[in-house]
Amino acid sequence: MPTKPVMITREPRGTQPPAPRPTPAWQQALASAIRDPEILLRRLGLAPDAVPGMQEADRLFRTRVPESYLARMQPGDPRDPLLLQALPRGEETHEQPGFVSDPVGDHDALAAPGLVHKYHGRVLLLTTGACAIHCRYCFRREFDYADHSPARDDWDAALAYIAGHQEIREVILSGGDPLALGDHRLARLAERLADIPHLQRLRIHTRLPVILPERVDAALLGWLGQGRLQHIMVLHANHPREFAAPADQALRRLAAAGVTLLNQAVLLAGINDDADTLAELQETGFHLGVLPYYLHQLDRTRGTAHFEVSAHRARALYRELHARLPGYLVPRLAREIPGEPGKTLLAPFPARE
Repeated sequence: MPTKPVMITREPRGTQPPAPRPTPAWQQALASAIRDPEILLRRLGLAPDAVPGMQEADRLFRTRVPESYLARMQPGDPRDPLLLQALPRGEETHEQPGFVSDPVGDHDALAAPGLVHKYHGRVLLLTTGACAIHCRYCFRREFDYADHSPARDDWDAALAYIAGHQEIREVILSGGDPLALGDHRLARLAERLADIPHLQRLRIHTRLPVILPERVDAALLGWLGQGRLQHIMVLHANHPREFAAPADQALRRLAAAGVTLLNQAVLLAGINDDADTLAELQETGFHLGVLPYYLHQLDRTRGTAHFEVSAHRARALYRELHARLPGYLVPRLAREIPGEPGKTLLAPFPARE
């Protein structure tokens, strides 16, 4: 039986294959982040052997610090508040009662792969496990993204769930950090969400515009400025120096694009547990178009006990902020309790402590 001839096609003479797309500057910066705590300390003029248990803590949760964030740290200061957020320490290896792997109940609230449904009217999509920085107090530092996330870009089950629940008005992109994904993938997901008629808002929880300001480029601003959904970006800065250049320009560009900017901070011992720092954080953010949102009590994740500030101290700080700042600059003091219908606000003015 004669074989079917094989058709061979050739590019027209004189044509060239399409050139590969250049890697965005933010992805290059992400790839060059510091991943060795000893290098981090040496870059700051500090002795690597001055931090007991550093390497053991790093093996539990690997170091990652972008150059742009390192540039805002104070050389020679082992207590620098930005350094302490990113530097592994031996205290992380100490087991403490009440500090667990999933302190906010994410696993129990999974309604579909990558979709967390805890609160009425809104759901959360865990878009990626990647981050620009590995914050040592991260409440998802032990989350099993491999087993509880969809295959790459396979959001069909999550989107079907959202479409089938008419009461959902808002989708929150979280992670990891959703802006660690490329803009083509994010824009496509945003388009599919906008096709669900009852959705009104797309909220993005991200640290990248603060930590890696290069991320706020024309491609990101392009898709954020499109679509029918209202776009809200909840940033995460704990200290006013995190808003310093070049993050200030990135935030101004987002605000100019019409993105609603909010900031949530975590109350952290030795980093921002004083009224001067917290007041400056709110004032600096507002100057850049960012409104205060939450001041969180620490989620009690295993390995983070050394960051905890007592509720008594938290309330005292809140009262001082309330006395210093106009109401619109005072974040809500809250903690997350698994099973509750929303964040639990900590009453700042109890009858007695």
